[in-house]
Amino acid sequence: MVALLTGTVPFLADLMRHITLPLRLDFMGVSSYGDGTAPGELVFTKDLRLEARDRDVLLVDDILDTGQTLHAVLGKLIDLQPRSLKTCVLLEKTSRRRETVTADYVGFEVPDEFVVGYGLDYAERYRNLPFIGVLKPEVYS
Repeated sequence: MVALLTGTVPFLADLMRHITLPLRLDFMGVSSYGDGTAPGELVFTKDLRLEARDRDVLLVDDILDTGQTLHAVLGKLIDLQPRSLKTCVLLEKTSRRRETVTADYVGFEVPDEFVVGYGLDYAERYRNLPFIGVLKPEVYS
């Protein structure tokens, strides 16, 4: 299992409690928002430590929005030659898709609004909310 830092942490913890198969866990750090709400340049901040070659890999992310992050990460993981590669996202926002990428497992579809909580943030705030909510535009405008 490979999780993208840091927004996946609450979802990942809950997801792992429901997986009964033996698993190995590693993280990749990827950032595309900085302090704003519009996707920016994609930056890899942490690479995998564990070997992915010839392994079954489940990539876990918090939200599939434009698809740019998932597309780039999948490209990196495919280069590592896993036996299989599946994707799991908590939230999907199909209205903003820029890349042709789909998740194999989706928790919920959300409308085109800026959501925070349960790991999702705005300028590193609101991650600790125990729910997912819509951030009012006057907060970030």
